[in-house]
Amino acid sequence: MIVNSTPVGWQIVYQQAHALLAAQLAYAWPPTLPPARWVGLLAAIVQHDDEQAAWLGHGGHHGLTPAGAPANFTQKEFSMEQAAGVLAAARFQGRWRSLLTSLHLSCLYENLRGQKKAIDAFLDELKTSQQQWRRQLEISKKEADQAYALLHWCDRLSLILCRHEIPEMGRAVEIHRGPDGTVHTLAQPVAGGPVLVKSWPFQAAEMEVSVEASVLTQLQYKDDAELAAALRAAPIDILRWTLAAG
Repeated sequence: MIVNSTPVGWQIVYQQAHALLAAQLAYAWPPTLPPARWVGLLAAIVQHDDEQAAWLGHGGHHGLTPAGAPANFTQKEFSMEQAAGVLAAARFQGRWRSLLTSLHLSCLYENLRGQKKAIDAFLDELKTSQQQWRRQLEISKKEADQAYALLHWCDRLSLILCRHEIPEMGRAVEIHRGPDGTVHTLAQPVAGGPVLVKSWPFQAAEMEVSVEASVLTQLQYKDDAELAAALRAAPIDILRWTLAAG
C-alpha cells in the first residue's frame, strides 16, 4: 500500500491502483511499438505490482508498523514470494511481457545483491532469462531497455502523484528519462492547478488522470484483520490531476 498521512488519519492507495494510474499515463503516449508489443507493454505496466502476499480470507494482509499504523510499501521488506509470483504470472502472457517484468524486477532489487544467496540466485536467473528472451524475440538490449524505460517512467510519475511528492512553490522535480533519453520534469506553479510536464510526451495537449484512495480516520490497529475491516468500510476519495505542457 501507499500510505499518506492526513490531518485526520491516513489516505491509502493500493499498489495495484497506483499501477493502473501508471497505465493511464502510458496509454496517453503515442504508441512507440508495433501493436502486439505495445499492448504487452501496457499489460506489464498495469500488472507490475500484482501478486501481493496472500491475503487473510477476503480481508488482506496489508501490514502494520510496530506502532500499529498502516505500513507504507517502503516500510516492508523485500518479498521473494511476491517478486517470483509477478514474474510467474507474466510468463502466462508470453516472453515479451516476461522480459519487461523481469527488467523491472532487476531494476528494483539488484541493489539487494550480496545480502542473501537466495536473492543473488534470483537476480542471476533474471539476467539469464532476459538474455534468452531477447534472443528468442530477436530484440536488442537497447530496444528492450527503451521499452522498459516507458514502464519505469510511468511508474515513477504515478508514484510522485500518489505519494503527493510534487514540490511546493512551483519547484520542478525530475520524473525520469523517457524511452528516447529525454529528461522530463514536472512542476505545479499554482497549488491545486495543472501539473506541468516538460518536455510534454503525451498525444493530447492536456489530460486528466485519477486514482482511488481509501480514507481512514483511525490511527492505530491491533492487527491486520482490524485494518482490513476498516479498509473495506472506508469511504473512497478520487484523486485527480490535470496534466499540461510545461
